[in-house]
Amino acid sequence: SMATDIVAELADSLAKTGVEDGELSYKGQGRKLDDAQSAGEIVKDIEEFEGLQALRMEGNTVGVEAAQAIAKALETKSDFKRCYWSDMFTGRLRSEIPPALNSLGDALMLAGARLTVLDLSDNAFGPDGVKGIEKLLKSTACFTLQELRLNNCGMGIGGGKILAASLIQCHKLSSEKNEPLSLKVFVAGRNRLENDGATALAQAFQLMGSLEEVHMPQNGINHPGVTALATAMQHNPGLRILNLNDNTFTEKGAVAMAQALKHLHSIQVINFGDCLVRPEGAKAIAESVSEGLPVLKELNLSYGEITADAALAVVEAVKNKDQLEKLDLNGNYLGEDGCKAVKDTMEGVNMISLLGSLSDDEGDPEDDEDEDEEDNDEDDQQQQQQGNISHWPKFPTFFSLPPHPKPSTPVSAPRPPDVSSFLSFPSPDKLLKLGAKRALLVQQQVDVTDARKTAEAFLKIASVYKEENNDVKNAVLDTIDAILSKAFSTPSFQGYSFVSVLLVLLGLIKSEDKIKPVVVVPGHLQALEHVVRQDYFPKENVAVLEAFMSRSNKSLESCGNARNGLQSTLQRVRPQS
Repeated sequence: SMATDIVAELADSLAKTGVEDGELSYKGQGRKLDDAQSAGEIVKDIEEFEGLQALRMEGNTVGVEAAQAIAKALETKSDFKRCYWSDMFTGRLRSEIPPALNSLGDALMLAGARLTVLDLSDNAFGPDGVKGIEKLLKSTACFTLQELRLNNCGMGIGGGKILAASLIQCHKLSSEKNEPLSLKVFVAGRNRLENDGATALAQAFQLMGSLEEVHMPQNGINHPGVTALATAMQHNPGLRILNLNDNTFTEKGAVAMAQALKHLHSIQVINFGDCLVRPEGAKAIAESVSEGLPVLKELNLSYGEITADAALAVVEAVKNKDQLEKLDLNGNYLGEDGCKAVKDTMEGVNMISLLGSLSDDEGDPEDDEDEDEEDNDEDDQQQQQQGNISHWPKFPTFFSLPPHPKPSTPVSAPRPPDVSSFLSFPSPDKLLKLGAKRALLVQQQVDVTDARKTAEAFLKIASVYKEENNDVKNAVLDTIDAILSKAFSTPSFQGYSFVSVLLVLLGLIKSEDKIKPVVVVPGHLQALEHVVRQDYFPKENVAVLEAFMSRSNKSLESCGNARNGLQSTLQRVRPQS
């Protein structure tokens, strides 16, 4: 029949909607854009592109005049969101980069763009390059920034400090407008940030509290900087990936990091390889791993001067991690027997396939360990002194920042309601306990620019729906209305994607993105029945839902009545053609 054909075709196109919308790409074309004329084609493309959201310039080389011409074309692009501008100044003089970045930044501010991604990795711009984006970073264009990628830019300590000050200022200004900067991804590997740069950035991280990924490998940071970062990470409870590979923790830094890990229940990837965590540090980390970290996938403690007993403590700690995919203990001091013991233990719990190679093991540590210790402390101090030569203002306030402003309540007072705990493990009780402001509190936590996250949040809230309990029912519907009315009125929100992800999560469409369907409960369909009747829900989505609801489907078998109710409501609200 006609209808089934349409549904089949629709299912097919929905499964393919992985392509980023509104993107113009010159990636890897090796264009040499020196002046306005050579940028002519790109300028014309930008001008003619309705609703441009993203521009990819990787792998080209852009001079000042070309950048100014491209900038001019961007001045009218109010939907613009994502700058993929890594490796776009190959072979340019350092002095050319700041003015080029300045003109591009000014254009985005003029356009009223709201950026989500700013990627300037692999541009050797040094501290002055950071000055070239300083104004942009403090502007409303960056209040919405979610990913900041500055890998391998030669920022140095000075650049790190300018960057930190800009982010702190952006957070302050955006908070005053009630939309605090909530950066999720921060990448700044290979920048020689050292202790002072890392400590300055830690202050910004501590204020934001929203980070999910932090990548800062190879930055010459040792224990003072590592400790500052550890303190900051405790205030970012959603952190999933922490990569500090090839910095120098030593015991002090490793113990501080282990302490921070106790607060990071969502962490999936910990990369402390080549960080010299040493036996005491490894044991402290092992203790934190065994006490918590339920979703840990990867733990890298390679090349850390770890001895066999410490390595075995780590292995014991990961035994019950059912999501573990990789444990790396290569290049340590396990010795032959230690390697065998580690392998045997992993074999014994059926996890040997997760253990990386131990082929670079350094053998048993030497006996002159005590002398080593003292030498190392002197090295650390020498490095610190070298790091401190710079005459930048210090950030003495870092350690005295309060751990998020707390009301002065007596110790026994109940903990404030916790939205993220509700969204992680929803229950009717937790939703009610969020109190009268629950709809707003939950709405603030959900990223309504992201169709998938919005659909996931909708299903989590709907899962606690109870037809027979008015309080719970109203709490669920109010909260859902708050999120979806905001989502559908957000210009960048893709209602079409939202519906397609919803159908995938309900098990009604197969997706190529490996999205796992949820276990469908009647509340999901009852809440959806409410949503399709609301003014905010676009009527053109109703027919799509109806088509899929009318197909026989395993995932809905347990929801007979709720499904019938939803189907008849869909028929009623569908625009009559």
